[in-house]
Amino acid sequence: MEVFQGTTDFYTDGPAAVTLGKFDGVHLGHQKLIRRIRQMERDGMRSVVFALNARTGPMLLTMDEQKDAAERMGVSCLIQCPFVPAISGMSPEHFAEQILVKRLHAGYIAVGRDFRFGYRREGDASMLKELGKQHGFRVEVVEKEKYGDRDISSTFVREAVGQGKMELAAKLLGRPFSVKGVVMHGRRIGRTLGMPTVNLIPPEEKILPPNGVYASRTVIEGQVYQGVTNIGYKPTVGENFRGVETYLFDVDEDLYGKEIVTQLCRFQRPEQKFPSLELLKEQMHRDISSGKEYFLG
Repeated sequence: MEVFQGTTDFYTDGPAAVTLGKFDGVHLGHQKLIRRIRQMERDGMRSVVFALNARTGPMLLTMDEQKDAAERMGVSCLIQCPFVPAISGMSPEHFAEQILVKRLHAGYIAVGRDFRFGYRREGDASMLKELGKQHGFRVEVVEKEKYGDRDISSTFVREAVGQGKMELAAKLLGRPFSVKGVVMHGRRIGRTLGMPTVNLIPPEEKILPPNGVYASRTVIEGQVYQGVTNIGYKPTVGENFRGVETYLFDVDEDLYGKEIVTQLCRFQRPEQKFPSLELLKEQMHRDISSGKEYFLG
């Protein structure tokens, strides 16, 4: 997959089937759009995801995780375009001519019915269709995916994650909500308690669910391990950063420096401070038992 990350200097050979948006989360609605452009590959088009990076706060996916999601879906090209004046100041007409036609060679474009583009979001899907008639590209307005009677959206996913409803988040995303990072050395307190853990500090821009303990799966070099994960500051021992600490069932290896992906499957309990390490150890055993029961299901 070809990737343009954080630059306005992008260009693709055409013809291209393009979908545009923020793609925060790459949830089921986004996946529907991506499947549409991938279907056009049979007509000789390249599938191009144009992800406008207008990030102003914590995001469901880091740029690296967004790239992983696009790659898993088999996209030919991902453009992670920064929201800079050179782009945000373009009128809809100028954007269509300069970006969609001259840079991307779009022959087909798939967007959602609430799609907006151009300076001050002045363009919509209807305008894009009219511009397509002028410039020779076809526009398909794709209906939203739904969960119950509600449209699946990044806002909906954020709500689920923010409330610790990880099973709902997984249904909206089509996969478990996950955190990617490199294993760092911790204070080895888990090891002293006979329960060694792997630690990572997520990027600042990454949204996390409420602090607490979660049943989890962790992917390491293609292998999937079940376990339990604590998100938070570990108040019993006191940390000054919000970390992601995972105990892997029946695994005791030195994983320092390895890249891992931890999938948060179910919220088990809030983070809490214990009067002693011995009481923390007892609770960790209960957390492990609860996690194993979840996976036995």
